[in-house]
Amino acid sequence: MFVRALKSTVELASVLMLTLLLAEFASAENWPQWRGPAGDSTSREQNLPLNWSETSGLAWKVELPEWGTSTPAIWGDTIFVTTQVDDRLVLSKLNRADGKLLWEREVGTSDTRRDAEKRSGQKFHLLHNNASPSPVTDGQVVIAHFGNGDLAAYNFAGEQLWKHNLQKEFGEYSIWWGHANSPVLNGELVINVCMQDSLEGVSDRRAPSYLVAYDKQTGKQVWKTMRSTQAEAEQCDSYTTPILYNTHGRIEMLVMGGNQIDAYDPTTGKQLWFLSGITGGRTITGPAVGHDMVFVTQGMRGNLLAVKTGGQGAVDEKAVAWKHDSNTPDTCCPVLWGHLLFTVADNGIAMCLDAYTGHMHWKERVPGKYKASPVAADGRVYFLSMSGLCTVVSAGDRFEKLAENQIDDETTASPAISDGRIYLRARKHLYAVGKM
Repeated sequence: MFVRALKSTVELASVLMLTLLLAEFASAENWPQWRGPAGDSTSREQNLPLNWSETSGLAWKVELPEWGTSTPAIWGDTIFVTTQVDDRLVLSKLNRADGKLLWEREVGTSDTRRDAEKRSGQKFHLLHNNASPSPVTDGQVVIAHFGNGDLAAYNFAGEQLWKHNLQKEFGEYSIWWGHANSPVLNGELVINVCMQDSLEGVSDRRAPSYLVAYDKQTGKQVWKTMRSTQAEAEQCDSYTTPILYNTHGRIEMLVMGGNQIDAYDPTTGKQLWFLSGITGGRTITGPAVGHDMVFVTQGMRGNLLAVKTGGQGAVDEKAVAWKHDSNTPDTCCPVLWGHLLFTVADNGIAMCLDAYTGHMHWKERVPGKYKASPVAADGRVYFLSMSGLCTVVSAGDRFEKLAENQIDDETTASPAISDGRIYLRARKHLYAVGKM
């Protein structure tokens, strides 16, 4: 009897210990790409830092070779970050524990063209350079992409597996303010999108928009899909990154830009559905997705729309569940937390909307100007301004400011969250906010 009871107690203790270990493991999420694990700017991690500054609350701070606006990709004990150093386009691997540089690889070289006649070829806005696309990893390979068209894969030992240059293979970029779309991974495929001025009416050269997928191990092209829309000139330009979403039992790859939102089968590149006529200008703000809806902002601070997913072919305005027409973001992506959608305009007007109805719960000004997209985790939303000020608010339907945290650097890249820390990629430094 005693032996049986002891055995049961030991088994129960073992189960509890395993449960705790699994819970701890599950909470330590990677941040493998632009906008995190699901590409939606959210993390499931808990007990994240609330307060920090230049002199407190930091695990470490390391200097980066200047400069870039890409977000780090984090997997396990590894951080990958891209930078442009003069004309060198660099991928670096850092140790997550202390920020120490493990290796550095020159992916390619390129100048950053700042001046060009409109509708002649790509030039870069002053706020970014060739190191704007964020790297992506799955723990086996890391894919680095740059604004000059270089797309290259490396293993974790730093050996290059393959390399393409999309400009050389598919034509020079014509986007007005510098190519900045980040690649995404879907199984064995790495997928890249190019949305740009077609040059229709001003040049004999055509500059089509397209999506292209490569085998992540070999670099072999698997599919390529042309993306034509009704947009003209700068309205064709989009700086957004695709987002993958499981809706009604199928995976849709949602793409916003060129006055159009559409969905593709990421395994084949086949277009599944599209909604055109979302006019407003070039598109910087990427989509958020949830509740079988995709939330998109029409370019140039236009309407914020909630569009039903799971369509077929050309869909009409019946697919629009609701729209909101004021204080919408021009640059920062919205983030969904539960049934609440949070946005911040470039001028610092933050809003909380009901995802189902579009009803505005609150509107408040948070200090500063904004280019980084907010992230949501642990029941909070983190708004990072361009001056290094991060305002933390409760992810609720009533506005509650929890903290304001200042670092002494420029911050255009969006925050990343992994293993209990918040990583802030600034112009000169990478900050790890949290415990050692």
